[in-house]
Amino acid sequence: MRTYLFYIIALLSLQAHSYTGIERDTTKTFQASDFIVVLDAGHGGDDGGNTHHGTKEKDVALKAVLSLGKKLEATKGVKVIYTRKTDVFIPLIKRAQIANDAKADLFVSIHLNGFHKEKANGNETWVLGLTKSKDNLDVVMKENSVILLEENYEENYDGFDPTDPSSYGSGLLAQEIFMEESIELAAMIQNNFATKVKRTNRGVKQNWFVVLLKSYMPSVLVELGFLSNKSERNYLISEKGHNEVVNSIYDGIMNYIKTRDVNIYEQPLEIADSSSNSEGVKENTIYKVQLAASSRKLPAKSYNFKKLPDISREQEGTIYRYFAGSTNDLNEIKKLLQEAKNKGYSSAFIVKYIDGERSRL
Repeated sequence: MRTYLFYIIALLSLQAHSYTGIERDTTKTFQASDFIVVLDAGHGGDDGGNTHHGTKEKDVALKAVLSLGKKLEATKGVKVIYTRKTDVFIPLIKRAQIANDAKADLFVSIHLNGFHKEKANGNETWVLGLTKSKDNLDVVMKENSVILLEENYEENYDGFDPTDPSSYGSGLLAQEIFMEESIELAAMIQNNFATKVKRTNRGVKQNWFVVLLKSYMPSVLVELGFLSNKSERNYLISEKGHNEVVNSIYDGIMNYIKTRDVNIYEQPLEIADSSSNSEGVKENTIYKVQLAASSRKLPAKSYNFKKLPDISREQEGTIYRYFAGSTNDLNEIKKLLQEAKNKGYSSAFIVKYIDGERSRL
């Protein structure tokens, strides 16, 4: 399915470009069942990114990526590809091309924020999308401006100008097929930052990042924090802070993998069979079917969701999740899931609430 989708998307998307000169580890071989994660350390080489009091974004991002990659590589069934492992400049479109060539399951780009006011702090995770927020546009324009360092950038990016706000009004092309998956991963990472290490949660956000637009798989861009904030900068470059943010992203990726259609563990992750008494009615559990996640706020009405029953909506930052059903009977919600899929919600899945805490089944 992954290969099939890749070729369909390639036909629908912008003209692909071939590149040479990227160092790759040709000694690695991947199995068809491997879950492939591409890790992208932002900036590099002559592009230092944010620099504050001698601390460079490119260095902190690379250190985080290498540590995260090491943890993922130690996990059975997970394979890691890096866009860079040293201090070199890699054009944005080449970073995406590495992921596309690998037919990766995930693309995770690591960055750090900066702001002219030192009090700005916290972390945020971005997915592809459009926004009318000027503050959000300022962030994405700064990250995309790196393409100005590339040769033939106007040709490579079909005339896109990262400094012109009007360039951000075009469609999102085939990446929209991965929007909900990207939002799921982003929410898991943000939840870990907020609950496990008590970071200021700036939420899941959407905007027109070139590196995400060109990557044809679920993709996120994580801003670890603000190097312009002295306290946060010291935290991020400390051993404790480094380990905590890396572990938060790692746990988010692992939670995401556990809910996919792949199995990297000895025992399959399955929903209990309807004939089993191990599940069924759970008095302290509520089950729902998640239909969609989007930046659009729609009325939670059945007519907006193909007449599926018991529609509800939850907000997380700028993202809205839409659900159908609400029951403590797992077998009943499984039937509703199948109905949702039959009506076109192919990426729908079951969530459960225990004491108000939501998790994916």
